[in-house]
Amino acid sequence: MGEVRVRAKLTNAIDEALVRRGQLARDAIRSYEADALIDRGAVSSVLPVHVVQQLGFLIRGQRVAEYADGRQEVVDVTEPVVFEIDGRDTLEETFVLGDEVLIGQTVLEKMDLMVDCVNQRVMRNPAHPDQPVSKIKRIK
Repeated sequence: MGEVRVRAKLTNAIDEALVRRGQLARDAIRSYEADALIDRGAVSSVLPVHVVQQLGFLIRGQRVAEYADGRQEVVDVTEPVVFEIDGRDTLEETFVLGDEVLIGQTVLEKMDLMVDCVNQRVMRNPAHPDQPVSKIKRIK
């Protein structure tokens, strides 16, 4: 099985909030179109430094990232990013490292998207084709 890639639009969530508050012009929203790699082994998503800079993010903190080989490294974390794939979107912070955009499991889960490895594509959950559905447990 080969790699799965998807077109993703990444947007600076703070810019979007400033537009909603009337503090920034809509045409000033910074965004980036990516041919993103789906990384089913990663929980979090990753943006390379050049994308972080283009989106105008400041670093909001650091987290420990653990790689597939078990190595751990402290890496920078971005301000909130809006991920848009196949007409669905979600908000998430990302790790800053590497040289390409990687989409992790939390973005896919929040957008209710599934990975079809055989056909090398991302698809909407057939049980919820019209809108994403998030499962939660009701607490009484």
